[in-house]
Amino acid sequence: MSLAKTKARQCAVQALYQWQMTGNDLSLIEMDFIAEERLKGAQKSYFKAIFYGVPKKIEVIDKALEEFVDRDVEKIDPVERAILRLGVYEFMHYLETPYRVIINEGVNLAKTFGAEGSHKYINGILDKVGKKLRHHEIKPKK
Repeated sequence: MSLAKTKARQCAVQALYQWQMTGNDLSLIEMDFIAEERLKGAQKSYFKAIFYGVPKKIEVIDKALEEFVDRDVEKIDPVERAILRLGVYEFMHYLETPYRVIINEGVNLAKTFGAEGSHKYINGILDKVGKKLRHHEIKPKK
């Protein structure tokens, strides 16, 4: 796991949160991150890919989440929603990243930015979505 990718995910979650809360143009949010040097240490190309990718695929992402969440996706806490959407996007578009890595990164994001205990919710949802979208990575139980 690359520290630069981890930092890119952290910035992407913050930027997605800002987008969800304000509805501001993505490029303006990105410019703020650049101007404030918040992307220092992040893999900038990965940040851009996931930050711009999630909104482009929002309907497909939310559809994948609907099956496993206990409420309407829009009613999920905005921080948790940003983390879940990012994780589902990575499941769908970054097949080279093992699904366990995506889950672990989501859990760590929730521990950093989410409410107390939110990492358990993130873990449970991403595990279920990951098993469905990445069933080929799951080893059968003996």
